Amino acid sequence: MVTCRTAFLLAALALASAPTFAAEAAEPMRFTSQQVELPTSDRFFPEGPGAEAANNNCLACHSAGMVLTQPKLSKAQWTETVNKMVHVYKAPIDEADVKAIVDYLTAMKPQP
Repeated sequence: MVTCRTAFLLAALALASAPTFAAEAAEPMRFTSQQVELPTSDRFFPEGPGAEAANNNCLACHSAGMVLTQPKLSKAQWTETVNKMVHVYKAPIDEADVKAIVDYLTAMKPQP
């Protein structure tokens, strides 16, 4: 059974450590500039129906090489992936290009 004295001592201990936490939290965050080197590529998606839509939209964020080495995915999987790029990551893909991109990606054969 917790007595009033025990409860009082626990409260006093908690309050005694409070200034320590406040002092640590008062330290301002320090930010520094960082530089990141992104790889470059002049590779495009191979010709085929939808290649222009893929080149015009996907290459803004991805290299063709990265996309072309993905495992074979179903149309449903590519639809989910492209929709995630549009709705979650806010990729500026024209809604009219989504079907062409999905069809292109579904038809492509992964390359080494």
